[in-house]
Amino acid sequence: MADGVREYLEEPPPKLVPIEAVAVELKDDTPGVSGEVMLVNTDSFEECNHELDTQFSGGEDGPDSPIRKVQQEQEKELVGGMGNVAVADDDEKAESEDALQILDQKEETEEENLDEEYLQNPEWIQKEKHVFILSESGKPIYTRYGKEDRLVTLFGLMQALVSCVADSDDVIRCVVAGDHKFVFLVRSPLILVAVSHSIASIAQLLMQLTYVQNQIVSVLTSSALTRMFEKRRNYDFRHLLGGTERLLDNLLNMLDSHPSFLLGAIQCLPLATSVRDTITQTIIQYCSKIKNLVFGLIICHNQLISLVRMKKFLLHPADLHLLFNLVNATESLKTSENWMPICLPKFDPNGYLYGHVSYLADDCEACLLLLSVDREQFFTLSEAKQKIVDRLRRHHCLEGINTAIRTSSYTVKAIGAPELRHFLYKSKTTAQFTCPEYTAPYQTEKGQRRLFGLYQLLHHRVHSVSRPLKMVYMVMDTHTLLGWVTREFELYAALEPLVTKHNAIIYVNKLLRWIKSDENKLFILSSPTF
Repeated sequence: MADGVREYLEEPPPKLVPIEAVAVELKDDTPGVSGEVMLVNTDSFEECNHELDTQFSGGEDGPDSPIRKVQQEQEKELVGGMGNVAVADDDEKAESEDALQILDQKEETEEENLDEEYLQNPEWIQKEKHVFILSESGKPIYTRYGKEDRLVTLFGLMQALVSCVADSDDVIRCVVAGDHKFVFLVRSPLILVAVSHSIASIAQLLMQLTYVQNQIVSVLTSSALTRMFEKRRNYDFRHLLGGTERLLDNLLNMLDSHPSFLLGAIQCLPLATSVRDTITQTIIQYCSKIKNLVFGLIICHNQLISLVRMKKFLLHPADLHLLFNLVNATESLKTSENWMPICLPKFDPNGYLYGHVSYLADDCEACLLLLSVDREQFFTLSEAKQKIVDRLRRHHCLEGINTAIRTSSYTVKAIGAPELRHFLYKSKTTAQFTCPEYTAPYQTEKGQRRLFGLYQLLHHRVHSVSRPLKMVYMVMDTHTLLGWVTREFELYAALEPLVTKHNAIIYVNKLLRWIKSDENKLFILSSPTF
């Protein structure tokens, strides 16, 4: 194990215990398995990472575009408003922007000494993970910490590294220097760079950069980005992304702490089956006859309550994560009904869905999203939303949601395994996961970050590209860790350091039985359609 990882864990390298006996004794009673699929699922982290890192092909008019398939009966082409307006403005303002760029270059030259001093700021240097976004021409777009204008020379250096490797007909992927990993994701016309001395592996950092790239695509669409860059290679994308920094900041915070991204899965709000069924049937009742409505879903606190989809179309967990991030990072959604273009990169990276986004009521924290390919459906969907809320209130579903938010979380004590501290369980067939609340010794933010780092380490070991493992049992000074991957599920568990292997097996079996007994509450096992 690298010295940086040892320092992060603050303890000696783990002892790997032979796992053959564990694998033989564990029982195959799989909870959370469903033959009905509503989310795209992947068999492994490698497959999920490959899908996230795949360069999308095909244009806006491609025959395989899901949005085009939904619109087969329409003659008018769906055009993304934000991207096209930006291109038109680009033509009109070309001369004035050229003049501004000349002034910017002069200012950068004059402030070169100040920039160098900024780069030497100890507080900035010691951040655990930096993320930078720039264009292929080297124009700064985003930095997680600091100001882009003060980091121009650094952005130029990163662009030079990418270009130098590209001249050799290769693509730079990473540079490792001591405890630091410099990870590059080149997705024309963008270059994304992560500089980290955290425990996250190179593959995990690549996955995080892909989420960041997808967040930008969700605002502009991939085809609009490409058109703008082809038209003017020195275009300042910050003009188009103004105001979206909050989305990127919030996304990066979640990537550092929320297991859903690591697992490539979503978490459901635990609800009684009767309440969830009523919510789902209500969405179907008032939305099934609305033409071109693709998805209807209710979410709350980064958890899924209900999802109804158009037949033949599935929602990818990565797209659902972006919707969670949009709602979580946008406080203004709580005060009004909103109509906005949203690109879901895994669904169709080159076109917009149009979303009616609003909270159900002032006295309910759940948010309703109705996603359509028709840009003229705001009033139709607004009327449907009101009917949905009225019926949910009559059937006391809003109260049920509020009660679930307050009381549905659970701790490991409910399982009756005293030496089990925490766990993550993912059902691979449904792309959903469940986990308990944080309890001792993870009540503090530091403890939770440390546990997440241990999960990242364990996850990397079982999903190693060069040597993937089905099971890992790691004995450490302060923890015992278990990772187990099968065709149907993934399980990561943290136990007391002195637990015996025999007791660990007993606790894991008890955990699987407990999840199985509550699977209808913890997972959505049906796949309702319009």
